[in-house]
Parts: sequence; C-alpha cells; structure tokens
Amino acid sequence: MTGAQRRQQLLDVARELFGRRGFEATSIEEIAAHAEVSKPVVYEHFGGKEGLHAVVVDREMQHLLGRFTAALSDPGHPRELLQRAALVLLEYIESDTDGFLVLTRDAPVTSGVGSYPSLIGEVAHEVEHILAEHFGARGYDPALAALYSQALVGMVALVGQWWLDTRTPDKRDVAAHLVNLAYNGLSHLDVRPGLVEGPSGG
Repeated sequence: MTGAQRRQQLLDVARELFGRRGFEATSIEEIAAHAEVSKPVVYEHFGGKEGLHAVVVDREMQHLLGRFTAALSDPGHPRELLQRAALVLLEYIESDTDGFLVLTRDAPVTSGVGSYPSLIGEVAHEVEHILAEHFGARGYDPALAALYSQALVGMVALVGQWWLDTRTPDKRDVAAHLVNLAYNGLSHLDVRPGLVEGPSGG
C-alpha cells in the first residue's frame, strides 16, 4: 500500500469511527487496530487524533459544500432551487450518515477546524446571492437577503438533524414540506413587515 493509499484508508476508518462513536470515545489505538497498522503510522500521517479529526471534518465539509454549490449553480425557479438544496442535505444524511455525524457531533474545543454551523454559514452565503437577485426584481430590499438566507438554510439544517434520527417521513416528503413552508412564505413577503401589537399596544 502506498503512502497515499494508507492515508486514504486511515481517513475512511476514522470517518466511520468518529461518526459512530464521536471524537472523545474514539482512540488512536482503535483507529490503528481497525486499519491494521501500528499507532506510529497514524501519528506519522496526521500527528495525532486532533489532526486526523481535522482532516476528516475538512474533507466532509468540502464534500457537502461541493454538493450544495453544484445544486445551486444551475439557474432555476426559486422553488426548484429550494427543493434542490433541501434534497442535497437529506440525501447526504441518508447516504453518508457517518460523514454527517462527524460534522454534527462533538469536536475538540481547541481544534479550530470548521464545524457544521460554519458550513451552514457558507451555504447561506451561496443562497444570499440568489435571493438578492430575486429580491431586487420584486421590490424587496436586497440587503435583507442575508437575513432570509440564514433563516432558510438554518431551517433546512435543523430539520435535517431531526430527520437523522426519525428517518420518517420519506426524504422527498420532508423536502416537499420544507419547500412548501419556505417558498409560500417567500411568495407572500411584506415589503415592510412589522410586529403585531398586543392589546396593551406594547
């Protein structure tokens, strides 16, 4: 096995173990045993558990972000774009559960690596540009696209975490309900929304 192949093997083993057991509960000894190598081989490639975890997380973030970027890069009706984004996350959770768990489970506080919230922030930034164009065309303030993109992507992200455990209803039904809420809300936005005053007027 070449050095590159060994590194890839260790990353695949670590991804599965970190996803299944979490960072704290996974040891270098366990990773080495599953890869059928000695502990020094793991240290040689990654410097330690934190270094290995950081590479695994970064790889998953780039993988998922790439999926989102590809789904949103082709033009389409806003409803279709929302559907694509929702399905990207749900399909990732279904087919790459270990990777999703690596992104959302415990990570070393001092790792300094990307996290699920920072990934969601990057996706929201992609959505912001799309919303700004549609806002400008429909008379809404394009500057508010950042707020709405965070709200939309945050909603999908939290529902995705909930669906990870329930796996029901079917992912396409979940996506349809997300789009129903999000798109119908966007379709009836007030240009200048305000809060409803209570009986006391306060």
